[in-house]
Amino acid sequence: MGFVSSLLGTFGFGLGVSAGIVIGYYLFIYFQPTDVKDPKIRPLVELDSKTLDRILPEIPLWVKNPDFDRVDWLNKFLGIMWPYLDKAICKTAREIAKPIIAENTVKYKIDSVEFQTLTLGSLPPTFQGIKVYITDEKELILEPSLKWAGNPNITIVVKAFGLKASAQIIDLQVFALPRITLKPLVPSFPCFANIIVSLMEKPHVDFGLRLLGADLMSIPGMYRKVQDVIKNQVACMYLWPKRLEVPIMDLSSAMKKPVGILHVKVVRAVKLKKKDFMGKSDPYVKLKLTEEKLPSKKTTVKHSDLNPEWNEEFRFVVKDPQSQALELIVYDWEKIGVHDKIGMQVVPLKDLMPEEPKTVTLNLVKGMDLIETDDKPRGQIVLDMLYSPFKEDYILTGEGDNAGDVSKAPDGTPSGGGLLVVFVHEAEDLEGKHHTNPYVRITFRGEEKRTKHIKKSRDPRWEEEFQFVCEDPPVNDKMQVDVISKPSSIGIHSKENLGYVIISLEDVVNNKRTNEKYHLIDSRNGRIQIELQWRPS
Repeated sequence: MGFVSSLLGTFGFGLGVSAGIVIGYYLFIYFQPTDVKDPKIRPLVELDSKTLDRILPEIPLWVKNPDFDRVDWLNKFLGIMWPYLDKAICKTAREIAKPIIAENTVKYKIDSVEFQTLTLGSLPPTFQGIKVYITDEKELILEPSLKWAGNPNITIVVKAFGLKASAQIIDLQVFALPRITLKPLVPSFPCFANIIVSLMEKPHVDFGLRLLGADLMSIPGMYRKVQDVIKNQVACMYLWPKRLEVPIMDLSSAMKKPVGILHVKVVRAVKLKKKDFMGKSDPYVKLKLTEEKLPSKKTTVKHSDLNPEWNEEFRFVVKDPQSQALELIVYDWEKIGVHDKIGMQVVPLKDLMPEEPKTVTLNLVKGMDLIETDDKPRGQIVLDMLYSPFKEDYILTGEGDNAGDVSKAPDGTPSGGGLLVVFVHEAEDLEGKHHTNPYVRITFRGEEKRTKHIKKSRDPRWEEEFQFVCEDPPVNDKMQVDVISKPSSIGIHSKENLGYVIISLEDVVNNKRTNEKYHLIDSRNGRIQIELQWRPS
């Protein structure tokens, strides 16, 4: 009887379940509610915060903070390049770790430490947004929001005392907000000399660690302890204002810093070629250093003299004595028309011994190009030259890259005087009547220097440096800075003045350094950023 009742119960249960499924499916198909409406589509700005949290459980920073910019293009770029970046980064990591491992294996008497596997996985990091800071210094500051939930596989095998152990890192998660500063900006690729990294908040780091096949993070209390150790150690080293500085290139070569001063005395010329109709010439000499865009320096004109004596002294700031040369051209001055070239010559600075005065007598030639040379005598010119290199400490710190750091003038500057350094950074909101191709002209103590001109730009950036050797501190002097627009080669319009500013140098001498934006006179909204440094001898 018990067997029969069990059999009937099992049969009834199976029949009831089958009938319930059939009836439920029939009701679900044929009795759907008739009051279902299409969802109402509303823009995000009309939703309240609770609805947004429900729709977007993780709101990107560029939505919450307007000063963060979207970088979807960067995430797409990383997604495409990640397989190649993975191999390149891992190869670099192996090369960096090799000498460190070799040093520590000897120190701790370990037989070997090797990477059995080293890959960052197939999932690239993503940037939730990026913030960019603009300052008046030669730097670029970035704050990207980095999130990386990756699947790396890093396995390290350690052999010691006849034993072998392996450790594996998997399932890595990193959330960080670093501040990356590229400074100083230089005119050589990659256009910055150092990378400075700081963390703006404690990072979140999560990973799995397997030792001898067992997951150590599953041990009670281990996960929280590892998290605290990582956050505290990283914060102690790199949490702002502490920072990690990575040099990228040699600053002295990138900036082409001044390394010395060339003293040139134009003594005399002998038996110059006759250029005038009456059998005389009115000679003068133009001098400049090669690889410099500064205007040439000139001697006075000696009228009706084929054997002139000048005895005039000039100074030039040298940046590369191995490649630069002194170029001099002797002209015959003409009251009307183009001045005729009598001859020229070039003196490589590498031929001068430092701190050793040298008198040179040069035969003038028609031109340095072999095609232009001829055998006609053009006369000789006599020069006294002295190259005075700066001291090593000046070369390393002479540019004043850090705010407020201004070194003394180098040896060779006049006693009691110094070096006035002018940095022309950029201008804003320039506007010409017919054209806007701006360049800057600096006038100081009768000497003019100019930047390159930039075509069709209302917000030009020059980043050019000029230096003036002063016999005495320019306490009572003023410097005039004119912004001028150069017309195009084809056109009927002449050059235009876009504005000017007159800068008193008393504050520069007293404070050693200023870096300000000046409103241009005779300009509606134009401004120019000029940095000045006074380096006393």
